[in-house]
Amino acid sequence: MSTVAGATSDTPTPRYRLSQRILHWLMAVIIISALVIGLYCSYLEQGTALRRALLDVHKSLGMTALVLIAIRLPLRLSFSEPANRQPLGTLIHYAARCTHVLLYALMILMPLAGYITSAAGGHDLPWFGLFQWPNVLPLDKPLERVAAQIHEFGAYCLYAILGLHVLAALWHHLFRRDDVLGRML
Repeated sequence: MSTVAGATSDTPTPRYRLSQRILHWLMAVIIISALVIGLYCSYLEQGTALRRALLDVHKSLGMTALVLIAIRLPLRLSFSEPANRQPLGTLIHYAARCTHVLLYALMILMPLAGYITSAAGGHDLPWFGLFQWPNVLPLDKPLERVAAQIHEFGAYCLYAILGLHVLAALWHHLFRRDDVLGRML
C-alpha cells in the first residue's frame, strides 16, 4: 500500500459535491451542443427553415447555460475544491486557475452576447418553443453587430479554452495518472 501526500492508494479520491458534478457535466453537454449547432449554422444559408430551427435550439441552450451558471458559480465560490492526493505544482496550479477563470467568464459572456445580438436585432428569444425570453433592449443594429462580433470571437476562444480543458483532463488521467479528473467523476 503506497502513500501519496498522506493518502493511501485505498483512500477514495476526494470529489466535488454531487451538485457541482451534475452541473459540470450537464453544462458540458449543453455548451458543446450549442457550439456544434452554432458552428453548423454558420455554414447554412441565412433564412432557411433548418437554420432558423437550429438557431432556436442554439439560443435555448445558451440561455439554459446562463441560468445554470447563475447557480453553478455561487456553488463554486461557496465550497472549496477537493484536495488533490498528489501536489500539482505551481505552474500547473496557476494554469488550471487561469483556464477555469476564462471558462467561467466565457460561460457568462457567450449567452449574454448571444442574447444582446438577438434582442438588439429584433429576433426571437425562444426557450425550446415553450416561451420567449423578454426582450429588454430596443432595436439597435449597431449594438447587434458588435454583440455578434463578440459572440463569434468568444466562440473561437471557447473552442480553444474548452479544448485545452479537455486535453488537460486527459493528460492528468492518462499520463500523470493523478486524481484530477476523478474529482469530477
